[in-house]
Amino acid sequence: MYTPMGSRAPYANRAGTLVLLILGLVSSLLPPSVYAIDWPAPILTVSANFGSNDQGKPTLGVSFESEGSVHAADRGELIFSRYGDNTASRLPSPLGAWIALDHGEGLISIYSRLEDTQVQDLPEVLEKGTVLGKAGRSGWSEQRGFHFSLFDRKERCWVNPSMIITPLPDTRPPMIQSVVLRDEAGRSIDPNQISSISQSRYRICVTATDTRIGPSESPLAPHRLLCTVNGSEIGVLAFETYSARDGVLMVYRNGLVPVQQVYAPAPGFEVGEVWVNRGQVRLEIIAQDILGNSQSAVYRLTVE
Repeated sequence: MYTPMGSRAPYANRAGTLVLLILGLVSSLLPPSVYAIDWPAPILTVSANFGSNDQGKPTLGVSFESEGSVHAADRGELIFSRYGDNTASRLPSPLGAWIALDHGEGLISIYSRLEDTQVQDLPEVLEKGTVLGKAGRSGWSEQRGFHFSLFDRKERCWVNPSMIITPLPDTRPPMIQSVVLRDEAGRSIDPNQISSISQSRYRICVTATDTRIGPSESPLAPHRLLCTVNGSEIGVLAFETYSARDGVLMVYRNGLVPVQQVYAPAPGFEVGEVWVNRGQVRLEIIAQDILGNSQSAVYRLTVE
């Protein structure tokens, strides 16, 4: 049975809304099956992973740099395909050329930003590994590659692919690039530069990446961010959870909060907020990836 680990909730940005509208019209279901989902290409270089801060909104799946073919991650029923002008709809699509497969039990895989000049003649049911097309530069992207996402139609939530597919190898811990405290007046304070702060309420904003940036690497989101003050947890940001409540996009951070509140400090994340009283404060930030590699940063401050 399809049983992804961890808590999840639905989320939709502009591209996700388009997918939801189309998938909502599809009612066919395949019989239950045992899932052995694979990554959709043999060699993958990640350019943006699940939860990355894309100019103030989350990345909904995983984007890859690629020049080769894109394959079906598992056996599934073809429920939608859009290739450039070879479609009844001429509306611009942020996904570019894309395909959606239903794998049963409510799980749908979506392959987007494919080469939009291809004409595909695909059967109604595709076997795992079937070539769907080639990585391209279609949709709202200038970088060649493709985007892969998974949607759980039963729970109406987006699924982090690394939670049900063997995660891509990674032994490097995430890197915490910056931590900023923002007071009630909107002033930003760098705890690396000062040792004392005023008694006030502070929002904790963190910029973290799941890899050390090199000449050919892109910043990636870690899997979780945790913030504690004097040993008490004040914020846990779980990147695999997104939901839509009354038309407002939400993400789980000790409870559901508006996405724009968490992702507004692009390219960072607002992990939580806390009121600090006079005395000594120990602030700790922990960034963890999907494989459990982690890094922490500790700041000791005097509150006056």
